[in-house]
Amino acid sequence: MSSPVPSRATAVVTVSYNSSGELGGFLDSVDGGELAPHTYIADNLSADLEATRAIAAVHDATVVEVGENRGYGGAVNAATAALPDEVRYILVSNPDVRLSPDTVRVLVQAMEDRPELGAVGPRVLNVDGTPYPSARSFPSLRTGVGHAVFFSLWPRNPWSRRYLSHKDGSLEPRTVDWLSGSCMLVRRTAFDQLGGFDEGYFMYFEDVDLGYRLAKAGWKRLFLPTTSVVHSGAHSTTTESAKMIRAHHDSAYRYLSRKYSGPLLAPLRWVLRLGLDLRATYLTRRGA
Repeated sequence: MSSPVPSRATAVVTVSYNSSGELGGFLDSVDGGELAPHTYIADNLSADLEATRAIAAVHDATVVEVGENRGYGGAVNAATAALPDEVRYILVSNPDVRLSPDTVRVLVQAMEDRPELGAVGPRVLNVDGTPYPSARSFPSLRTGVGHAVFFSLWPRNPWSRRYLSHKDGSLEPRTVDWLSGSCMLVRRTAFDQLGGFDEGYFMYFEDVDLGYRLAKAGWKRLFLPTTSVVHSGAHSTTTESAKMIRAHHDSAYRYLSRKYSGPLLAPLRWVLRLGLDLRATYLTRRGA
């Protein structure tokens, strides 16, 4: 039987941007787990910092003040830099996630049992119990172009169906391309080897990019639906929807254009950029 992993070998890192309303419930779920590691809250210059400090004090969590809004990946990197050397595993999670009691223990044990794993993620559920697409395949340039150009006018087009498809209904563990940054455990040695998240992604696609770079470095990514968490949604971005739509489309272009950077693919990259810009404009005006 495997020896239990000490809680000090694992840390939880979450990012707060005016997210104090969600932090209490998140920290309750961490504290109530079978393995309750210390939590680090990376604060992206929130207006509610004092409330975050007060909640952190109740839960004996550490607030890492980033000093500016560096986005999701940048904030995680800032908190990771503050971790003690003894931390081997980092659970990266949104503050609007609620962990199951066994989540941290199960994910950490998977890391202990499989040294080739760079990241492992649980099944992520929406509040209504439906699966959130947390384990996916890498998007291709062709799929990205088709989704960007046609989704707004033809939501059920084959490229969008492929891009948005997932198999999270299956309860079988499986190796996947990338795991959602809403909740995943990363091996610190792998994360440090890659320099953490690419901070060129302010929001979105930093998890896709991390999965891609883990794969290139030889690290496996495991979807482990034997444990689950509940993800309630993007609370910190709802008041800045236009900005977040633009950030999502910019990140999608950054990922696909870097992955498919050859000169012969320049026309497709141009179509992708145009399609993403048109889609962002349409979605912003529709939501106005």
